[in-house]
Amino acid sequence: MRLGIVSDLHANREALEAVWEHLQGQSVDDVVCLGDVVGYGPDPEFCVDLVRGHASWCLMGNHDEALHQEAADFNSYARQAIEYTRRRMRPRWWSSAETKARWRFLETLPLSRQIGRFHFFHGSPRDPVREYVLSTDGLLNPEKLRGIFAAFEGVAFAGHTHQPGYHDEDLRWHGLAGQATVRIELPPGRKAFVNVGSVGQPRDGDHRACYAVLEDQALTWHRVDYDYRRTQAKILQSGALPEVLARRLAVGR
Repeated sequence: MRLGIVSDLHANREALEAVWEHLQGQSVDDVVCLGDVVGYGPDPEFCVDLVRGHASWCLMGNHDEALHQEAADFNSYARQAIEYTRRRMRPRWWSSAETKARWRFLETLPLSRQIGRFHFFHGSPRDPVREYVLSTDGLLNPEKLRGIFAAFEGVAFAGHTHQPGYHDEDLRWHGLAGQATVRIELPPGRKAFVNVGSVGQPRDGDHRACYAVLEDQALTWHRVDYDYRRTQAKILQSGALPEVLARRLAVGR
């Protein structure tokens, strides 16, 4: 089995198109999404349609969830973006069947999946949608991280923080350090908490889109260049999305 794993697309069409093209050369059997298809970016419909039509399954992210309820814990930028997305995507009585299908898709996403010893969430096994597992937790909040490791067996995969890398059983964090491709072994009997990174909003200081490919006992992250300036221009031209969401794409923060 070779499984392509994408997460945190955040309505970034240019990043998703580049990643999808790159995936075609990876001989994957399936592609799955760990959530946050929408939010922040200017092309939510395109990203929903691609995932809905071509991914085997997709999980609920906190931005997907926020479309259908109050985003009380969002900062002002994220709240502005989700309100913009809601205005664009929420169906009215006169809306097309396609518009209604997109909304229903995001409304009914599952919270988690399991394939053998591999567990998939957007956030964490304790709170599949909202809990952040930070790269600094092993140093600054080890009790939290021990509790997360106690909540699963095998290997857990998540997104949410937009920072690719993994925590090993000793709670040490291993990031990608700016490399275009990073491969790790995932031997049976060893636990790991893996973050697959973000397609549309990287936040590890690398502006390139990120995704991962899972094999039976190994995982490879891939960084993919894309035309972020085009995405920036769309954000600025929207008249509703905050400028900071465009600026951060250039620096991956």
